[in-house]
Amino acid sequence: QVQLVESGGGLVQAGGSLRLSCAASGSYFSINTMGWYRQAPGKQRELVAAITSGGSTNYADSVKVRFAISRDNFKNTVYLQMSSLKPEDTAVYYCNAQSVVGPPTARYRDNYWGQGTQVTVSS
Repeated sequence: QVQLVESGGGLVQAGGSLRLSCAASGSYFSINTMGWYRQAPGKQRELVAAITSGGSTNYADSVKVRFAISRDNFKNTVYLQMSSLKPEDTAVYYCNAQSVVGPPTARYRDNYWGQGTQVTVSS
């Protein structure tokens, strides 16, 4: 099992910056891709950015250039640096980890979510 604890959300004015952090802990064999998703009121949850254990990244078109995802594999922590924030970035941001868990003879892939952190951008 993997536990994900997010921090860093809050209220910021348009054009400002925020940095989200997500620390993974628990019992697992490996953590592969980690990412950030967001869900605005009345909308579906969407991928914001993801990063593999090797450092390959993927971004939603709406945040390219403005957001940067990174991770510290030793700390099992993923970060999302958000700059030039816009009101439309307002949402609950969720950390996600795709992991391999289970005993050595019965490992399996599983998907874990953090509790979410609110990001509000005022105009």
